[in-house]
Amino acid sequence: MSAVPPPSAAAPAQTLPADWRDFFALTKPRVMTLVIFTGLCGLLAAPGSIHPVIGFTAIFCIAIGAGGAAALNQWWEADLDAGMKRTASRPLPAGRLQPDDARNFGILISAASVGIMGLAVGWLAAAILAVSIVYYAVVYTIWLKPRTPQNIVIGGGAGAFPPMIGWVAVTGDITAMPILLFAIIFMWTPPHFWALALFVQSDYAKVGIPMMPVVKGEASTRKQIFVYSVILVPLAAAPWFIGETTALYGVIALALSLFFLALAVPVSFRRSAEEDAMKPEKRLFAFSIIYLFALFAALVADRVAFYQGWIV
Repeated sequence: MSAVPPPSAAAPAQTLPADWRDFFALTKPRVMTLVIFTGLCGLLAAPGSIHPVIGFTAIFCIAIGAGGAAALNQWWEADLDAGMKRTASRPLPAGRLQPDDARNFGILISAASVGIMGLAVGWLAAAILAVSIVYYAVVYTIWLKPRTPQNIVIGGGAGAFPPMIGWVAVTGDITAMPILLFAIIFMWTPPHFWALALFVQSDYAKVGIPMMPVVKGEASTRKQIFVYSVILVPLAAAPWFIGETTALYGVIALALSLFFLALAVPVSFRRSAEEDAMKPEKRLFAFSIIYLFALFAALVADRVAFYQGWIV
């Protein structure tokens, strides 16, 4: 499948005046919330200390970097968003923003995030942030998404960088622990997103995006949801296994992951998903968001409890 052309000619002409809320919507604020939270948890869980102003700057840069990548994603996919029910009201397909304005906004805040991160926090953290932006805006959006049903699997790396960046902002180096945090989100992404894709697959099919349920079918997608959910159980607990956390995190991680797997089982072994019978898929998708928040909150709680001497 060929790459989707940039939307500068395909997006509808501006019919309504844009305001700050339209530019804010380009940053995908709901997605940004998770990015900020996991980045903050990586920063708080890292050994060592960081000045509060520098720490705030690091998280701010992670946020605006993610927002810039999201804006570039929506600029490139404006024509696709116009064809899908769940995205048709976004600023570009709805005609509230000009494509060039969205593109320039995305480039500006992406570049600013990397520059500020490098000058104020450190150039290793800035380099990882730059990689994450390019990964999402170019590798995933332009190359992977329109070409392969493995787009979410490979592209999952884009959303897995924030805790690594937060960790590196404190420590200045990359060790096994930030790599594990990256791997946890990387493995969490396919079952999380495919659960959603199962009940919005008609939208993807309509605009020609080769999501797994559209190209490989529901049965294959469901099996892969199960496989990734199984892998996630030991992987989420791995920080405890290698001695980077205490049993507090380990027990919570295992409990959350086993419950995630329990919700994945009825999704994985269903033969079809009629529109009026999508509850298992929707439950898994909803819990997958809670799961990641709770898992990373447990990581920070474990670190605080250890340093306070409450547990050893």
